Amino acid sequence: MNLYNWLYLAIGLSLGWLLAQFNKISNPVTEKENVNTLLQQLKQTQLAYEMAREMSQFKAGFLARTTHELRSPLNGLIGLHQLILADLCENPAEEREFIGQAHERSLKLLKLIDEVLTVARTEHGTNKLNIQPQQLTQILQEVHKLTYMLAANRNFNFTLSLPDPEIQVLADFNWLRQILVSLVDITISQMEEGKIHLSSMVADKNNHVHIWLDVPTHAVITSESIDLMKYEYSTDENNTAFSPGMKLIINQTLLEVMGGKLEILPSPTEPELIRLQISITAQRK
Repeated sequence: MNLYNWLYLAIGLSLGWLLAQFNKISNPVTEKENVNTLLQQLKQTQLAYEMAREMSQFKAGFLARTTHELRSPLNGLIGLHQLILADLCENPAEEREFIGQAHERSLKLLKLIDEVLTVARTEHGTNKLNIQPQQLTQILQEVHKLTYMLAANRNFNFTLSLPDPEIQVLADFNWLRQILVSLVDITISQMEEGKIHLSSMVADKNNHVHIWLDVPTHAVITSESIDLMKYEYSTDENNTAFSPGMKLIINQTLLEVMGGKLEILPSPTEPELIRLQISITAQRK
């Protein structure tokens, strides 16, 4: 094939490409599809930005948020003592019941404080983590085993896609497992309907493994933004716990100590889902 033949071939290919682009632009159906795709991508980008900003603001005010979280159960405890001290109990049996409730709430409040102290000590290196190469498959299997019944009891479909058994991550086994269990628990507590999917992927470019928890949008966000300050204190002593937002920031902090990161991203495939993404260092063999 001589030079002119190569030139004719190049011109033909170029004209074919230009004609295809023109058809895309001139075709109203294709143009509408392109616009819809761009709008969807723009919406996902805006949502990801809002989530990142909310998480950043929440972490910046960690002390204020912690105080807010602990104040509600403390107010309930004070209220019970005020009833007792004001002699508003109808009889000794009711007074003893209130004292018992106050005692139980004191223990649960102490447990919340201990959780905050554990995170603080871990973040500052007082509590040493046992960071070793861990088999990712084993961690994900244990997380699914510990949580799938929680989803099944509420008729939520919880599926697991296992990675290559050879994949390892640098992490503290117990802490990473607990973080993932906590994220699944947060999701289930917020869900009304839908499905949960746990999976992972190796990101070759930055030597990290991404662990993905795909969940319904309504389980993570409220009114187009993350409601990190949502906390409804219940008189039910069994419900005394940190809010979903507080649990997220605790998990994020623990992951950072292990060199990882927690992000909330739009699902790349299903608009009705949100992706909780954990990025953690991979161990190469």
